Amino acid sequence: MGVRKRHNKWWVDFSFDGKRYRRPSPDNTRSGAQVFEAVLKQRLARGEPTDGIKGEIPTYQIFAKNWFQVYVKNNNKYSEIRSKEMILRVHLIPFFGRMKLDKITNLETEKYKARKLQERLSAKTVNNHLAVLRKSLNSAFEWGNLPKPPIIKKLETPPQSIDFLSETECNKLIQHADGYWRDMIIIALGTGMRFGELIGLTWDNIDFRKREITVKQAFAKNVLGSPKSNRIRCIPMSDSVYQSLSCMRKKGKFIFMSSRGNHLDQNVSLRKIKTICRKAGVRSVGWHILRHTFASHLVQAGANLVVIQSLLGHSDIRTTMRYAHTNEEALQKAVNLINYKSVTIASQA
Repeated sequence: MGVRKRHNKWWVDFSFDGKRYRRPSPDNTRSGAQVFEAVLKQRLARGEPTDGIKGEIPTYQIFAKNWFQVYVKNNNKYSEIRSKEMILRVHLIPFFGRMKLDKITNLETEKYKARKLQERLSAKTVNNHLAVLRKSLNSAFEWGNLPKPPIIKKLETPPQSIDFLSETECNKLIQHADGYWRDMIIIALGTGMRFGELIGLTWDNIDFRKREITVKQAFAKNVLGSPKSNRIRCIPMSDSVYQSLSCMRKKGKFIFMSSRGNHLDQNVSLRKIKTICRKAGVRSVGWHILRHTFASHLVQAGANLVVIQSLLGHSDIRTTMRYAHTNEEALQKAVNLINYKSVTIASQA
């Protein structure tokens, strides 16, 4: 027994001290049922009730540490685990830790936002904290530790500006790069891959017959895992990308490797592209600007936003919509479709 699926519903089913416990999981997924089973067993081992809110409501510190162990570690990628651990340890637990879960009200979350803004954290950073707080309290509600989670409102953030290189700047970068750095720039500009996806690319991901690249892994904080949002995608090769890959020598598992045969270090790679920018007489940019450039040039060429979303691996079309404003020529043509005739009203004497 343990967890099992029955009639499209995940259940936990186990015995404890000679008594059988069979319950539907509040999170209808296998991993959710496993977490629910672990929580039930822990509460039984501590002699706590397992039906609804019948025992003492825990403090946020106690619950958050348990939530991190049984939920975050089982459901998040390594980079996300590290990020959530830092947010809990440095920010959320010091502020909410001594409060019982039902005392974390809308007012308390507003006080938290005010405190963090006073500490000069950006609205985006504070919103990341609130996302972790919201998820943990929603889990507390689902697991029977909280009668009702509070409504947590995000801070308003200014629209993100999109920086990208012109075609002339792209050509200058390519001309002043050499070796595999030149190939990396060409492939980054021709595919829009994130840097972690680029250095995680292996020869097994390349299909020369179909002229297609499969993006199914990425490095994050030097750990190889799945791409962002776990979205595997296929990117057709342009002629320049196909030519670059065809001319490269296979020296190991990864396409781009250091002289020691390891995957490329992000800090070293950032310094390298900035050096290339300086040689090319191009303003200093990082690798992610090449991804923005890929998307912006597609928009300028009239590519469909849904197609661009698929190529970039965005889970939400709203993220792709950020690039819509980069096609100023198309915007001008659109407004020119409506042209009212001028009406001159003669002034009366």
